[in-house]
Amino acid sequence: MAKLYFRYGAMNSGKSTGLMQTAFNYEERGQRVLLAKPGIDTKGESSIISRLGMSRNVDFLIPPGANARELFTSHAAGDDPDALLQHVDAPPVACLLVDEAQFLTASQVDDLFRIAILDDVPVLAYGIRSDFRTNAFPGSRRLLEIAHSLEELKTICRCGRKAVFNTRRVGDKIIFDGDQVAIDGDEVWYESLCGSCYLQESGGRLGE
Repeated sequence: MAKLYFRYGAMNSGKSTGLMQTAFNYEERGQRVLLAKPGIDTKGESSIISRLGMSRNVDFLIPPGANARELFTSHAAGDDPDALLQHVDAPPVACLLVDEAQFLTASQVDDLFRIAILDDVPVLAYGIRSDFRTNAFPGSRRLLEIAHSLEELKTICRCGRKAVFNTRRVGDKIIFDGDQVAIDGDEVWYESLCGSCYLQESGGRLGE
């Protein structure tokens, strides 16, 4: 029976790089994979971009409110209404890889679980566990609840300890208020910190 995997870590822990390496490993052995990410993640538009500079187009985006299993089933069968050829015969899918899975809804994570169990296709979801206020994203919370396998991808804080939290910066200023979702870009960027450095920066503040 296939499983749902959640590989999570703070920013800069190599999640997107790991996803693309996994895709390469499957394809090197002649197996077909599908890549997806939430449509809310506008960084790179329809591409996955790692901080090492690697990038790869996804096979499909998962818009807010969409049924992730239906999208997977359609693309697995070789159907793509946005492509020049709307259907091509395609081999079976060996694995579904999902980047930025924290942005999925809880019901979309349930769809990933159904893909693993009912369609017998392994699903590897990559994402961060909590936001810049240390609150869990809905997608991450649901993955932590139902994924068969949890794996933490590690990175280091500025002080050398293991980083577990994400801080949001606008310019050189760390902020602790705002919407949960703000995509990394020209205005906003993130720094991964250990618990001690996070508390120092937040003045002891955790959560909302």
